[in-house]
This record gives sequence, structure tokens and C-alpha cells, in this order.
Amino acid sequence: MSSGAGNEEVPRDVRLLHLIFATQGIQSYQDHVPLQLMDFAYRYTCGVLQDAVLYNDHAYASANGGASAGMSNAPLSNEDIRLAIAARTNYQFKPVPPKKLLLKLAAERNEKPLPPVMPAWGVRLPPEKYCLTAKDWELDEEEDEGPEGESKRQRTQ
Repeated sequence: MSSGAGNEEVPRDVRLLHLIFATQGIQSYQDHVPLQLMDFAYRYTCGVLQDAVLYNDHAYASANGGASAGMSNAPLSNEDIRLAIAARTNYQFKPVPPKKLLLKLAAERNEKPLPPVMPAWGVRLPPEKYCLTAKDWELDEEEDEGPEGESKRQRTQ
């Protein structure tokens, strides 16, 4: 965290973020962190409000028989905003699976032993079909060769 000069005017939102960091015990961070958080909050809020306006338009358009779809002058309600937040939360923020589920999946996976390691020298690679080491290119000379082994250039001369 860098302290600004006394003459410099710090925006209110940045000061609030500095206070939030201080109350959480975060003493050291880069200068661009509050700006990134403000940018995220701005984009998230704009997205939620745009979704809420769409839900509001849809709700009032269906109530009016669809005559004024997309041109609703009804004010946003708390329900529109809650619906927009819930819809965004379902696809944007993924919940962490429960620890018991992860332990169960790990136990199932670990029941099957790993195959034994064969003694060999060098780098151990998976089978050739799983590697990206195969030759996937050809020289022009190889493409030009005819059935008798002579190239197209030699046949045209």
C-alpha cells in the first residue's frame, strides 16, 4: 500500500476500499488493486442492472399483452434485481463442492492402483498416439514424387 501525498485528492470509493483492507488486516497490496476491485464492481453492477431491466421489460410486456415489448417505463423492483443477481450467480460464480464429496471421489479414484513403472532410460512419454511428437508435415519433394519415384518437375521437362 502506498500512501498518497497530502495535497492529492483520493476518491471516496478508493478510501473506502483502503478502509475495508485495513479492517480485514490487509496491510500490503499494490496500487492497482483498488482500481481493479472498483472496475469489477462497476462491471458487475452494470451487468446486473441491465439484466434486471430485461427481466422488468419482459414481465411488463407479458402483462400488457406484448404490445410494448422492450419499452416498459415501469420502475425496477427489488424482485427484478434479486432475480438478476440469482441468475448471474448460477453461472458466473461456481460454488465449491463439499469436502465430503471430494474425499469420496478421491477415495474412489485411489482404489485403483497406478500401473507399475517400467525401468527405462530417458524421458518417459505416454504412448505415441497421445503424444504430439509425431511428424505432421511433409516436404514438397515428398509430395511431388510420382509412382516411378520421379518428381513432377522431372516429368514436365
